This record gives sequence, structure tokens and C-alpha cells, in this order.
Amino acid sequence: QQKYDNLNFLPAHSRESQPGSRPSPWHLDSQGAHVEERRRVTAKRKRAKTPLEDFHLRYLWVTDLSAQAWCEQQMVYHRERPDLQLPEREVLLNTGKSIHLVRELQDHDLVDVRTTSQEDRWAIKLLNLLQAIADLREGRRVRECPVFGVLEGVFVLGIVDQLNYTANGELQLNELKTRKKPCLPFPAQKKRDRFQIFLYKYLFDAMVQGCLTQDNFVHHLHLEPKQPLGLQIQEHAQKVGFMVHCFQDLLELMVLNLTHSDIPAIGHLQIEYVHQQTNALIGTEVITYDHDELMAMTHDFLEYWKGQRDPKGVDIEDTWKCCYCAFKDICNWRQQRAGSLTKKCSEKKT
Repeated sequence: QQKYDNLNFLPAHSRESQPGSRPSPWHLDSQGAHVEERRRVTAKRKRAKTPLEDFHLRYLWVTDLSAQAWCEQQMVYHRERPDLQLPEREVLLNTGKSIHLVRELQDHDLVDVRTTSQEDRWAIKLLNLLQAIADLREGRRVRECPVFGVLEGVFVLGIVDQLNYTANGELQLNELKTRKKPCLPFPAQKKRDRFQIFLYKYLFDAMVQGCLTQDNFVHHLHLEPKQPLGLQIQEHAQKVGFMVHCFQDLLELMVLNLTHSDIPAIGHLQIEYVHQQTNALIGTEVITYDHDELMAMTHDFLEYWKGQRDPKGVDIEDTWKCCYCAFKDICNWRQQRAGSLTKKCSEKKT
């Protein structure tokens, strides 16, 4: 079995400015028309950008949303001020990635494929999904399975650590979490992890139930269906039995395979906690899916991304998290809460 990965990334497409055409003489004589046009342009400029627009995002990762379950304000600072992130965080992330990679290589090889367009990069994800569908049909274990979906108008992407069938034929999602300390996480951390696998299940179940469409990719990601795929991608697709020439060919194959896959919904959820230093198992948590909790949290998180509210920090009972945060000295939320508490104390004294 082979899994595809891309070697290089294209720089952002440059946009050439288009010279404006000169207005016709009758426009110059119409003062009312000019006033109305200026009002329209001014109103457009004053419209506040959403965080999705500010960060130039066409989609979100599941981990973007799960980070909000820990501290939304911290998640924002990670994007705005990456220069302030603690070096040890990068070390921990790399160690975790290494442990995930070792497990992934137990089931399949990684193949480097050069990409020449954004359609190529998304084609790699679709090829990995098609391979995962084929493996699940055969009852095999799947590692690093992509999941896609649209939530409240926002395209969301995730990578599931592991899918496999239990002894009684139930499809199981197993999420691997690595820990710096050889102990199970606090409830606040478990809440974040629980939300993450809830969302993975929701996206996967929706895919195998036929809810994912070609338009989801084209509309939200601004992809060109007729874009020819790179030769390396076409060659690798052919090796695993798919004859494709353009991005739309892969989209059609994805929809067809998901619609007729007969793959069941995920029935069992568990999180496996492993010590980073020793790779020893710390413990396994079996999770009961809560759809209402997932929808409520997702709606709240997406309100921020769609510009319907400002970012929030932690509640007063979770301020212990700030001790481990690289942004505590610049955190507006923390400063506002401290000022609010000082004001309340002053009012009580008077």
C-alpha cells in the first residue's frame, strides 16, 4: 500500500492589478451617480473582515477548532504572533509527529509526489481518501485518513489517526495523543480531545452517507475542476487503479466511491495516551459520542471565524492555563479580566 505526499508548495498566486477604465463624459456630469458610487465603495471598505478573511483562509482544520476548546485567544495569538511561541512547543510537536509517523509506516509506505497546482495538492488528499475507502472495504486498518465536510458554510478538513474494525465488526476510531508527562491529562484537556474525535466522527459519517459533493470543493476552495493533474499524480493514480486526467475526474471518483462504499458509520471512539519519551501507553479513554455537545461547541467556535463575535479567553476557573501560555504577557483577554476584577473589588469596598 502506498500513500501520497507532496514535496513542494506553490507560492501564492500573484494578482495583477487591472487598470481602471476612464469614465464616460456623461458619468462626469452626473453628480448624484458619483455620490452614490462613493457611498457604495466607502461602505464596502468599512465592512469589517472576518477572521477567515483576515488570515486568508478558505478552510479550517479540525485542530483549529479543537484549539478553541482549550483557549480561543491563544489560538488567535498563535496565528498573529508566531514569533512568541515557546521553542519547547515545537520540540513537543515534532516528537509527537515522529511517533505518529512510526505507526503510519507500519501499514503503508509514503510516496513523494511533486505538485504544480493547488488542484494537485488536493488531489493527493483525495487519492489518500480513495485508498482508505478501498482498505476499509477489505476490512483493513487505515492510518491518517482524510475527512472533509462543510459546517455552517465553512469547509473543514481533518486527518483521523486510525480506523479499524473491532472483533464484533464495529468500525472504531482510535486517536493517538502523546504526552510529555507519564500521566493522563486534566479534564480540560480531555474536553478538547473529546471534541476533536467527535468532529472526526461527524465528518466521516457524513462522507460515507453521501453528504460530500463536488461543489463543496469547487465552491469553498476555489478549485478549477478542469485543471489537468500533474503527470506524477496521474501515474501514481494509475498504479492503484484510477485513470484520472483532471481534478474533476478525482472528484467524481470520490463521490462515486463514498456513495457506494457500504462502509458503516463509526460506532466506537477511543483516545490512546502515550508517553513521548518512552512511547509507553499511559491509558486509553473510551468516549461516548454526544452530538448535541458537538453541535453547540462547533456553532460557538464558528461564530468567531465568521466575524460574529470577538475571540474569547478562558473562564476564571481555567486561568491556570495561562501559566503555560507563551502569550500571557500580551493577552488582552487576561488584562481585561484582571481590570474587571479590580473594578469589582473597588466597588465592594465603597
